[in-house]
Amino acid sequence: MEGDLFPFLTMVIVQLGYAGMNIISKVAMDSGMNPFVHVAYRQVFATIAIAPFAYFMERKTRPKMTASIFFQIFLCSIFGVTVNQITYFVGLKNSTPTIACALTNINPAVTFIMAVPFGLEKVGVKSKAGQAKVMGTIICVGGALLLSFYHGSIVDIGKSSIQWKYAEETGTKSSINHVNLILGPILLIVSAISWAIWLIIQTRVSQKYGAPYSSSALMCLMATFQCVVVAFFFDHNLSAWSLTSNIRIISSVYSGIVCSALAFCLMSWCIERKGPLYVSVFSPLLLVIVAILSWALLEEKLYVGTVAGSVLIVLGLYGVLWGKNREMSSIYHIEEAAEKKATPIYDLESLS
Repeated sequence: MEGDLFPFLTMVIVQLGYAGMNIISKVAMDSGMNPFVHVAYRQVFATIAIAPFAYFMERKTRPKMTASIFFQIFLCSIFGVTVNQITYFVGLKNSTPTIACALTNINPAVTFIMAVPFGLEKVGVKSKAGQAKVMGTIICVGGALLLSFYHGSIVDIGKSSIQWKYAEETGTKSSINHVNLILGPILLIVSAISWAIWLIIQTRVSQKYGAPYSSSALMCLMATFQCVVVAFFFDHNLSAWSLTSNIRIISSVYSGIVCSALAFCLMSWCIERKGPLYVSVFSPLLLVIVAILSWALLEEKLYVGTVAGSVLIVLGLYGVLWGKNREMSSIYHIEEAAEKKATPIYDLESLS
């Protein structure tokens, strides 16, 4: 029981952390913080937070860095951080926290589509596992398109009695219901595609360079310089980098330390004990938490298209995960049977 409780609580804490980031970051950007600057600061604080782990935990076991691995980590910093987070936060600014979290659930489906050409995933349409992955992917993509391009009428769920005064002062409560429902979701889908590319490259990095904290610290450091350059390109005004506002400081530090450094450590711990599938199953929990918080604190209105699209995305997600789990179980049983067959069985009587 205890072995199941701690990973469960850990993943709930991770999802709560990400939910807080979506709400706080939305308020910070609506208060005037440039999303490009926000992403740059996130990488600065993430690098500072991860670097000590990389130094103290891997200084004796860190493999030798080669030019090939360094280049792959550089690509990871571009797709996994710079492109992924810039498109995510600009998409968040132009949509709502609920839509942003709903579209993050298409990541497994997009990753499956991207991994097939590289030979990292097999379609296997003749098996139930393959059919589940294909159908789940189609449902996920359909849900994403529905959420992106169909608005519909407002779902009447009442009005929250909780009032966040600061959100009213920054105009978040009014802006959250007057968003670009085309640009925001499209950027969030691009973010998911970028994340899928990162996963494919990161798989190769993990196989060749067994120092996750060191590679993550280097990736965040590279991304810091990339994001700073991009931020200055879009906004030359130095005042955009000001952290005099409390919400800007809290959002930047929180995103970097809690949602990059701490979340990475906690999820790595869970993956080590329960596997990557266990971690992925908790993704829809983030959508539920954010939808409740966004409605309660920011008075976000829910639309039929948002609800229907979110439901389809979650159903598709579990279809892909179920198929992947069944596939991994089949591989495990085949390997186990092969090992038993290869093990010689001796007749003790004939040997005596």
